Amino acid sequence: MLLEVKNLDVHYGKLHVLKNVSLGVREGELVAVIGANGAGKTTLLRTIVGLVKPTAGKIIYDGKDITDLEPWDRVKMGITMIPEGRGLFPYLTVLENLLIGAYLEKDREAVRKRLEEVFGIFPILRERRDQMARTLSGGEGQMLAIGRSLMGKPRLLLMDEPSMGLMPKLVDELFKIIKRLKEEGITILLVEQNARKALEVADRAYVLETGHVVLEGTAEELRENPVVRKAYLGG
Repeated sequence: MLLEVKNLDVHYGKLHVLKNVSLGVREGELVAVIGANGAGKTTLLRTIVGLVKPTAGKIIYDGKDITDLEPWDRVKMGITMIPEGRGLFPYLTVLENLLIGAYLEKDREAVRKRLEEVFGIFPILRERRDQMARTLSGGEGQMLAIGRSLMGKPRLLLMDEPSMGLMPKLVDELFKIIKRLKEEGITILLVEQNARKALEVADRAYVLETGHVVLEGTAEELRENPVVRKAYLGG
C-alpha cells in the first residue's frame, strides 16, 4: 500500500464527521470514494493532505506515519490535492498558475520539461498561457487545476469532485484524462459524486455514508451491487 488510512476519526467541534474510516491505495491504483453530499468525502481528503487534524487513527504513506506532519511536508513527499472548486489564482495567468505548482523544484530545466509535458496533455493551456485564469471556461479551468498539480510531479494525486459544474461532454473528456494519468503511473484517490463515471475508471472503490465506510470492493463488484446501483447508479 502506498497510502493506508487506519481507523480515522475526525470531529468539527462536537460534530463527528469521520467515524473509524479505514482504506488503502496501492501504488499505481486509481481508487474512488463515492457517496452523497455530507458523507465526509472532502473531509477525508483534507485530512490525508494535512489540512484537517484527526482526533483518532493514523495515516501511513509509503510506510511512514504522516498523521502529524504539516501539509507542506506531505507535498514534499509527493502528495498533491486538487480541491473542489479547483482553487485557481484568478488574477494570475495560466502560465503563472502552472509555475506555482512547481514551486518546490529549483531546477529550471526540470520545470521547463514539466511544463512541456503538461502542454502535451492539455494543448489548450499552451494557447491560453498568457490569459488570466478567471477568463477560462469551466473545462479549461479544470484542465489548469490538473496541470498545476502535475507540475509538482505527484506520486499520490487526490482529486475532489473534479467533474463538478462541468457539462456532460466535458465530463467525458475529463475522465479520459484521469484514465490517462493513471496509465502514466500516477496513483490517484478520486472523490466523486458521479459514481457511474468514477466506477468506470477506478480499480477499486469505497462507499462512504454519514462518515462510515459501508461498502468496499473492486469497481466491477460495486457496479453490480444492487445497493450501489439503486442509490448511486440510477437503478
